[in-house]
Amino acid sequence: MKCDIIFAGVGGQGVLSLSAIIASSALKEGLHVKQTEVHGMAQRGGAVVADLRIADGPIYSSLIPHGQAEMIVSMEPLESLRYLDFLSPSGSIFTSDSPVINIPDYPDLEQLLATIRAMSRTHIIAADKLARQSGTAKATNMVMAGAASRLTPVKTETVESYIREVFDRKGDQVVESNLKAFHAGRAAVQL
Repeated sequence: MKCDIIFAGVGGQGVLSLSAIIASSALKEGLHVKQTEVHGMAQRGGAVVADLRIADGPIYSSLIPHGQAEMIVSMEPLESLRYLDFLSPSGSIFTSDSPVINIPDYPDLEQLLATIRAMSRTHIIAADKLARQSGTAKATNMVMAGAASRLTPVKTETVESYIREVFDRKGDQVVESNLKAFHAGRAAVQL
């Protein structure tokens, strides 16, 4: 078994935290994990990407080869298209519907979403809305973690446990909001 995932977004969206939660949960289950990230201009609203490779045997490279990713999980719709060359022919795209318009020539949102919808195995998630409904706008990445969890080899209970562990020091309300966001993301994806 192997599962290669590209997480993409813009600085400040929680892309690296999203990848770390799935990676740490996989490690808790005894799976092999390799992760790498690029976040050079992240503090200035630049692109952030993390490659996550999960397998039941040794993994020799942290980089996902072109055409091999089972999933692209994007916090921002335009960023989901940036990494299409890495998506396998049977791969899935999970993207938030909320743009981060950080460039002057950002494409028309409706056209962008129509382009994504035209591809097979795409899931456009109202992640910002679901996060707010869960109790905190900051949990958008947990909504996307929930959406992606529909196809990861990691058990839901393990991810829930790790979310509790990560947010425990921030109090019960933060833990519950993030868990609620995670489950809202799972419910948003029908396979």
